[in-house]
Amino acid sequence: MIPSAYLRVFRPLDTFPEAERARWERYILDGGTPARLHPVYRNESPDGDGAVGLLAPAEGDDADVRLADGRYFICPWRTRARVLAGIISLRENVPADVVETFVSEGEVRRAARELTRLRRRETSTGPAILQSAWHVPTLWFALVDDGERRLVDGPDGRYRLYYWTPISQAKRRVERALLVLRHHEFGLAAESLREMGQWLTRFDPGSRVELDYGELAGMFSWDELDNDHSGRDIQSAVEALAEPAGAERAGALYLAVTNRWAEVRARETLN
Repeated sequence: MIPSAYLRVFRPLDTFPEAERARWERYILDGGTPARLHPVYRNESPDGDGAVGLLAPAEGDDADVRLADGRYFICPWRTRARVLAGIISLRENVPADVVETFVSEGEVRRAARELTRLRRRETSTGPAILQSAWHVPTLWFALVDDGERRLVDGPDGRYRLYYWTPISQAKRRVERALLVLRHHEFGLAAESLREMGQWLTRFDPGSRVELDYGELAGMFSWDELDNDHSGRDIQSAVEALAEPAGAERAGALYLAVTNRWAEVRARETLN
């Protein structure tokens, strides 16, 4: 498994359509589906056209469940939809002379057709999870702040670092950061942040956002995680950038966050 971080949106259980809500209620009562010790995968390019193909989980769809303030919140995995979207994204973002080895143009067309059918059949099939290998994208921290940070012992004996925030607060922070970035003509960062803000608008206003270090937390000691206040640093960088003479301080705060991940990201090359 590639170590990854996750940005999840948890929707209140009672806001799902009736049929889907009943399914997740049964899921909660059953205790959820336990993780497989040996995951089963299938090849997503079975047409024998010579492409390497992609391995995707063969299990049924599951969800992450959180109980907060006496209310259940659900983040569906939407595994099939995410795999299809990933196939399309790979074709669009990898150089043409390389991507054909992995995914043929015909596979992408089939993935696009199936994804369209899924979205027509179930309007809430949009992805509720963003995943990032080997690092937490710096812009994710624009959604959270230090008061929402949690560092705990995980059930497997490993440490867990995550942020838990109302989606309304996350959206306000995105809007604030966009105003500052556009004023300073940081076009690329502003566009990425705008896309993230648009993604958040798809969810119920009562939803919650979870920024989870996931498996990446295992690459740090407790002290290193305890000293990691990236959410606070990025919020401070945004505020500094809004000040007339704050660009230098904003840059130093931003670099402190990106440098924190430099060593971890270097391991991607080794793998």
